Amino acid sequence: MKFLLLLLLPFVLFASKPKLLLLQTYKDQNISGWVMSEKLDGIRAYWDGKHLISRGGKIIHAPEWFVKDYPPFAIDGELWSKRGDFENISSIVRDKVPGKQWREITHNIFEVPNAAGGLFQRLAKVKPYESKYIKIIPQKRVKNKEELQKFLKSVEKKGGEGVVVRDPNAAYINKRTSKALKVKSFFDTECKVVKLYNGKGKYSNVLGSLLCELSNGVRFKIGSGFSDKERRNPPKVEDIITFKYKSFTKYGKPRFPIFLRVRNAQ
Repeated sequence: MKFLLLLLLPFVLFASKPKLLLLQTYKDQNISGWVMSEKLDGIRAYWDGKHLISRGGKIIHAPEWFVKDYPPFAIDGELWSKRGDFENISSIVRDKVPGKQWREITHNIFEVPNAAGGLFQRLAKVKPYESKYIKIIPQKRVKNKEELQKFLKSVEKKGGEGVVVRDPNAAYINKRTSKALKVKSFFDTECKVVKLYNGKGKYSNVLGSLLCELSNGVRFKIGSGFSDKERRNPPKVEDIITFKYKSFTKYGKPRFPIFLRVRNAQ
């Protein structure tokens, strides 16, 4: 029996890595007539009709009561609770034995893969399945770039991550596409942790900053964006972290880098 369980374990933990719609970055393109929505800072979750699957192809162990009324077709969205709660969301979603904390989570849907028609036609398929745990992300028409910037500022003022703008007439695309763009005041990317440095003053016994390395080999320090809890339990050397920045210097180093999170193991 133990041998049988070991054989079955990979099938419980892993699924086929889904081919997902991925965002390009907004660079002042013409987005008149498009739609916009808040970009939720949660955990990406693809429902294949039977299981919730992470972007990396791992099974997300949601409680049966959470998914019991899910549709028999694929939907894609963000597992989320509230702004500024990524660490808590990640902890809940990564737990192999799901608990009552899942009641804090909603699955916020922005796509119906494999469905025909434009965005609103695709999302309409989810409407009968909306519930306490399945929410359709509201989409607002964009009149012009000024309206987009106003909406972005209002989202960021509330502590939101940014905005997504999309061409509502485009068919579903399961790769990175110019028909769906992320809009932020800051850019974000990933780097590898190379070294940890203790801080000074009140941070003398905890993390002060990280030495990080970009994929092109450029090294730089990140010293801000950490909570007190993260300074006491910092990322480890070789961890991949996500950070935000304003731009790059002529030497290829990020300007004003700010730590966001350790890349989700899911």
